[in-house]
Amino acid sequence: MKTIKKYSQIQQYIKKRIQTGVYPINSYLPSENEICEKFNTTRTTVRKALDELLREGFIEKEQGKGSKVIERRKSLGLLTVKGFSGATDYKVKTKLTQAPKITDWDPIIVFGLTREEQKSKCVYFQRIRHINGKPVVLENNWYALNAMEIIKPTEFIEGSFFKTLSQKYFIEIMGAEQELRSIPATAEIAKSLELAEGEPILHISVRFRTSKPGFNLYGDLYCNTSEYPIRNTYFS
Repeated sequence: MKTIKKYSQIQQYIKKRIQTGVYPINSYLPSENEICEKFNTTRTTVRKALDELLREGFIEKEQGKGSKVIERRKSLGLLTVKGFSGATDYKVKTKLTQAPKITDWDPIIVFGLTREEQKSKCVYFQRIRHINGKPVVLENNWYALNAMEIIKPTEFIEGSFFKTLSQKYFIEIMGAEQELRSIPATAEIAKSLELAEGEPILHISVRFRTSKPGFNLYGDLYCNTSEYPIRNTYFS
């Protein structure tokens, strides 16, 4: 059995407490000396653990104050690790229009599935994002059932799938691949977004990679950006 290095044990210990709110956003972690005492280790080891948390975007270091917990907003190109809500300048309200269910993979997914994903059924769910009561994004999502159990709508934390993965399952979004193109709205999409059929919309295909090996989240988004543009700001 592979031995987990001490700095990694410390990193995971702190990360889980950030994810579950034991160390809330804008709070400071225990001092390096306190962490050293707790884990009976050296400051070099503790600093390596903190450097990993810094790299992953969970903390920032403030001169003379220590390590501060921050909101994880590292950019993934167009969309951020916070999901669509974190990629706009507006408050987004999400409505689950199709609850998670087990089904076959949809051929509309543009990214190639792994061999393990191909062997599995998938979990599918659909959401519509609203800004000021107006539907702006229709979003379809899929993931392999053999990589992750089906998550019930009642388990979604504040309606957020990403937040649920992080706070309940301790799984983080680590990166993404995206394809964008302009397409005319079909009758179904136009009805969902309250548009005229044929009106141009932004179509985004995305594959999110997670910290759990073999677990990818696939998304297919149809966006009406005529009034509410998606932000493309990069966060360090």
